[in-house]
Amino acid sequence: MTEVPRPTEVTEGDCEALDLWKPLLPEDIGAGEDLHMRVPAPLVQEVKDSLDQHMISYSVLIPDVQELVDHSMPRERNSPRQVPDGYDYTQYHPMEEIYQWMTEIQNSNSELVTQHYLGNTVENRPMYYLKISQPSDKTKKIIWMDCGIHAREWITPAFCQWFVKEILQNYKSDPKISRFLQNLDLYILPVLNIDGYIYSWEEDRLWRKNRSPHMNGTCYGTDLNRNFNSSWGSIGVSYNCSSIIFCGSGPESEPETKAVAQLIERKKSDILCYLTIHSYGQYILIPYGSTTEPPSNSEELMYVGEKAAAALMEKYGTSYEVGSTSLILYSNSGSSRDWAHMIGIPFSYTFELRDKGTHGFVLPPDQIQPTCEETMLAVTSIIDYVNHKYFPGEAVMLSSSSLGLSLYLSVVLTWTVS
Repeated sequence: MTEVPRPTEVTEGDCEALDLWKPLLPEDIGAGEDLHMRVPAPLVQEVKDSLDQHMISYSVLIPDVQELVDHSMPRERNSPRQVPDGYDYTQYHPMEEIYQWMTEIQNSNSELVTQHYLGNTVENRPMYYLKISQPSDKTKKIIWMDCGIHAREWITPAFCQWFVKEILQNYKSDPKISRFLQNLDLYILPVLNIDGYIYSWEEDRLWRKNRSPHMNGTCYGTDLNRNFNSSWGSIGVSYNCSSIIFCGSGPESEPETKAVAQLIERKKSDILCYLTIHSYGQYILIPYGSTTEPPSNSEELMYVGEKAAAALMEKYGTSYEVGSTSLILYSNSGSSRDWAHMIGIPFSYTFELRDKGTHGFVLPPDQIQPTCEETMLAVTSIIDYVNHKYFPGEAVMLSSSSLGLSLYLSVVLTWTVS
């Protein structure tokens, strides 16, 4: 790259070549905002020289992406581990282990947990979600949570597993969990994008999309979080199947999104809250991503989100920004968060977990536990609020106010656009 063009001059092809991490689209690059970009090792000096020539200050966030990739891979396991006692929740796990974990979690907690078939992926792998339900004679409502919609965001399936572990270990002793399980069932989908997740382990650690073939197999993958039927294809997407934000051939064109949508549609009258977990950036996002018009209950959504961010911060001081996606991050259409709100689910949030770019999509394993611990506080804060609102037992006041098959010998640079 010989120069850093202004955002209006960047083409989609340039965007793909530059491997933008934040934001994902060149048109979302704004003055005064940080830009994160992964640069292949042979181009690092050329990029630095170009930035210096244009007097653009920058810093190196990740000197060697491959080193982080290697570090995130678990050590060789010599013997099978028993779930739950021997399962290491502070390491990332390949899909075959997550499948095993789900089965054994159900078997060892049969009074509370059931595993349910959701559908099949493009590559014909089964999708399962876990239902955590305390037996009750009363009619119960539902909290939905999904993780792993983007393959490279490994911290998110790690959190879904952590969440299940914490609920099962503490529901008898933690008054908050015990209270909301009396009224609410939890539906948890640990990995939505199973094919992409497996591909990120075996071929390309930074793969994002699913693995659906397009143009006679000349390019692969749809961004599943741009494939839901919420202003589909209108903004913040690409129609180029080679793009990381390709929105698919139509709304719910992918079997993964269709399977989720069909279940949610069937149960939407009972679902009170839709939580979808992503990374990175440290945001709690409310609808909408495709319009600046706020949802009708935006004040309440903001209040609950800010309360969750405050609970999260209490653990390790990690700061999260709360707001509408289109206002504080970037515009996008076809997201599950917006779709869930559009079909009538009152509370809908996207979490963008740690960090702010120091490790980005390759968050090291030593950050799994602190990330999950603080996120657990935020998520249970939201669930507790929803429980009190719809099952009032206590007053809630709303104030007005290496596998390494793809080598990443590269660095990640950041600079502030002026």
